[in-house]
Amino acid sequence: MTASSKGAPPAEIYECVFEFQPGWIDLTLQEGTKAEAKALATEVVNRLNPLGLEIEKSAVFDDMVGRAVRLNDDVPVLAAAYYTETGEALADLMVDGYRDEGVPRPSAEEVTPLLLEWGNARVTGEPQITRLDLPAGPAVRVQSMLEVKRRLGFGRKLTEYIRYAVFPPHLQTLIVVTVTWEKIARTEEITELADEAVRSMRITPLSTGGSKAPADGGAE
Repeated sequence: MTASSKGAPPAEIYECVFEFQPGWIDLTLQEGTKAEAKALATEVVNRLNPLGLEIEKSAVFDDMVGRAVRLNDDVPVLAAAYYTETGEALADLMVDGYRDEGVPRPSAEEVTPLLLEWGNARVTGEPQITRLDLPAGPAVRVQSMLEVKRRLGFGRKLTEYIRYAVFPPHLQTLIVVTVTWEKIARTEEITELADEAVRSMRITPLSTGGSKAPADGGAE
């Protein structure tokens, strides 16, 4: 699965590639429209084994359309979701890139508290914070529980998440991968899926023409 950053100059251009295991579905939309989401969901659902599904194909389709539109609302570099063979959605994954022109990329220490900030939720309990050395670059990994405000502000629901802040060595862009899920009873399984997915991620700088740039960032 491949996605490329599409910011206007002076944004850095790069390719984000995952070697996802079966179950992960690429939900990245180019235009972010419901029509595009429906076309994507139709293609995916038609490939599903109906004998393995425990819910109607139409329910899987509707979930996938709504999920794709929601995940692409903030125009991520890449969006995906994990679906079981029974048609159940377990987790969402989004990749975002952050860079301020003329401002040095923040350090791991500066980024860590930002990974605990949510606009519509608050972290509960003690977050697990670790340092990683991923193929895509050094990273900070944060895992914690969230209390998320429900729609209309009535009550809260528990969600769990992992965020990985990745520092690609040949870019100034900070890559943030966020995985969220609500089925807390399956946290161990989903954590393994998330960690495996992020270990497969590769970030490659591209030249302005779309070709791979040399490792030192110079022109080809």
